[in-house]
Amino acid sequence: MTRQLRSRASRPNYAALLALPEDEDGAGPSSAPLESDASGSDFAPEAAGEEQAEDDADDDMELDDAEGEPEEAAPVAKRKRSVASTRENSVLDYGSASVISRGKKSAAKATPKRTVAVIPGLALSSSRQTYALPNLHHRHRSTGIYKKEGKIERLVRPPELFNPEATALTNAWGANEVVSGRVNKSWGYNVGPGPLWELAEDRGWFKEAGSTTRTSERELRPRVHEHVALGPIQLLSFEEATPYLPSDTGTTEEGALKPPPPVSCSFGPYGKQTRREMKMFDTLRMSEFFPGSKAHVFNAGAPAWGIDWCPIHPDDRPYHHFRQYLAVAPFPSTSHSPMIGSRVQRPTTACIQIWSLHQSTAQGDAMNVDGSTARTGTKSASEDAGEMRCEMVLCIESGPAFEIKWCPLPSNDPSGGTAGSEDGRRKLGIIGGTFEDGSLTFYTVPDPTTIPHSTERSTDEPLFVKPSKPLLRIELEETSCWCFDWANSEVVAVGCTNGSIAVYNVGKAFVGEPFAPDKPLLPTHYFTVHQSAIRSLSWVRAPTVSATGEVTTDDPTVIASGGYDGVECITDIRDMCGNAINRTRDVVTAMEFSTYIGSAVTIDHENMIKAYSVSPSTLGRGHTVLEPNGPVWSLSASDYHPQLAIGVTDGSCLTTNTMRSTRRGGLVPFLEHKIYQLDYSRALGEYRMLENFLPKETHNRPAASRQNKAVPVGTGAWPAEVGIHRVVWNDGNGLGRIPLLASATGSGLCRVDWLMGKWVKDQLPYTGIEGMRGERDGTFEEDDESD
Repeated sequence: MTRQLRSRASRPNYAALLALPEDEDGAGPSSAPLESDASGSDFAPEAAGEEQAEDDADDDMELDDAEGEPEEAAPVAKRKRSVASTRENSVLDYGSASVISRGKKSAAKATPKRTVAVIPGLALSSSRQTYALPNLHHRHRSTGIYKKEGKIERLVRPPELFNPEATALTNAWGANEVVSGRVNKSWGYNVGPGPLWELAEDRGWFKEAGSTTRTSERELRPRVHEHVALGPIQLLSFEEATPYLPSDTGTTEEGALKPPPPVSCSFGPYGKQTRREMKMFDTLRMSEFFPGSKAHVFNAGAPAWGIDWCPIHPDDRPYHHFRQYLAVAPFPSTSHSPMIGSRVQRPTTACIQIWSLHQSTAQGDAMNVDGSTARTGTKSASEDAGEMRCEMVLCIESGPAFEIKWCPLPSNDPSGGTAGSEDGRRKLGIIGGTFEDGSLTFYTVPDPTTIPHSTERSTDEPLFVKPSKPLLRIELEETSCWCFDWANSEVVAVGCTNGSIAVYNVGKAFVGEPFAPDKPLLPTHYFTVHQSAIRSLSWVRAPTVSATGEVTTDDPTVIASGGYDGVECITDIRDMCGNAINRTRDVVTAMEFSTYIGSAVTIDHENMIKAYSVSPSTLGRGHTVLEPNGPVWSLSASDYHPQLAIGVTDGSCLTTNTMRSTRRGGLVPFLEHKIYQLDYSRALGEYRMLENFLPKETHNRPAASRQNKAVPVGTGAWPAEVGIHRVVWNDGNGLGRIPLLASATGSGLCRVDWLMGKWVKDQLPYTGIEGMRGERDGTFEEDDESD
């Protein structure tokens, strides 16, 4: 029996479906001559104007091209079609061609623009013409989300590390459009590695400020968790604390742990370096090699993934003689390698080291009780670089920390009050972290100055303190906690290894509110955003706006996150649906929100660092910030200035200005500052730390490749020991300490730098800071630059 073929179904008439006119033979629009220049294909180029706008937008996402490009791009030649097209028009683009039927022209229908919801309530058009640029040589200047009006504090003289800052009230950057434009443009004239003290101001937002005037630091960053008491602690001897400290990979013949070997590193100017061996808890002042330097290097004993500055309330800083506290969380050994999602069983010993940056011994002896400097032959506090010292080691049993962060607002007990324990011990603050046991754990850290010294302990030896129990421990049965961030003093977000984000309100749990065994502390929000583990996340600290347009004091609602799936998302917890802003073929190792540019700063392909705007005016817009020579480990943005700190796997610690000028070829080039470079010799087993590098102009690799220009590149392979694992600015100790930058490396060496900004040509625009802030009229001599 022969096979019967099924008859072909009739072809649908798309012209009838779309209500388009037909000619007499019913051929429809496919046989009609085209009036426009479009070919009718989905893959054909669009009109010249649309192509030019798209090219401008693409160039805007990259760094500015090198000099020598034409002022205006050459127009794209239009292709004329003399005969009717035999290709059928696309159903998706039927409005792009005008159809002639019986000599009559029908009006072309405008193609509707497709919109994509990036943040609930705000729609981003998919057309690239949304961001039409003035011309090829301009980029949109990023702006912050929260524009604080009224007054704000600013410095009236350069900051001094161990002296109180002198401040005055001035117009905040959001006071009016004139001040906002002048301040933002003036920040672009910073050519130094650190912040400009004249322009620094606190742009951070915390709901705890409430309905105050929000002018002083005491109002913007009030004391929190005053009723959280310091828990019981146990003082350990050095022998008892040894299992908690970093150790060598091997053991002695008796099975005891060996102390970590000293780190051999060469310091000093290139070609004149001096080799030093640094044991655990050893410190080194870089002023020994570079006169005038305020940098310090110390050895934590093992690679550290966590490092953060402790906020101190302004009223208590004179009591501490403006001592700065730094928490460092090292691994158990140099060979320790954590596994994603793999938990360790408690108890697993580890430690958190509390380091201090305090006045030099000679300078401290010259201080009176009231903090004033005695008239002696010692150098002034403004010139004192200080000393580093390990004050205390917090011995814990949660395993090593992946990330640690202090409560962003001061949570220390008042120095002159009655708060604290009965024996006079006061708490220094509340620190939280994600640990290898899969938990998010919080500890109350005692103030080391209130713990009596034992006669058996050496004065150079740190205190070894073991808390009886943590303040709060959060665990999820189905996953492990990998990273976290504070929204304010009460709300935290946790990135989990299963791709989910959990949001907790820990404020009531801190004060000891009882929870029933069958009703433990549950997350207020729990939702899946990524397909794999979340490597980093950051809150967009901005106030919510009510339906009537009023700014509320509710908790922030937007979270930026990046995972091992290469997806970077922005999520509003009111919607609990992640909105992808970028996809890259790499692990998203860092995600940071910058209040100054209102953007989520993260990584992209080919080691690029990009800032994706979350401001409604430029929502989702991406700008390339920097292209380091290796993958990025860590990013840090400050609430007080727009300088971005970058830790790279090739051993370089970099800073750059995220509010640089938007015009290429102007007075101020796109500069990157290398603070130091750490190298390692596998043959010798020694390190080398280089610094005092000249600023380097940022290379635009895509533009250079189009112009066949050679761009220097690195080797592409570096020892794991030289990676800069974490960088962090000092944000919780006022305007006087904002130049402090701390960094931790894979070698166990950590570093603290004092970085200051510099005006280009040492000239202040607008005739000075008073003109920038609108305190008096000022003029601006610019280099023919405009927005």
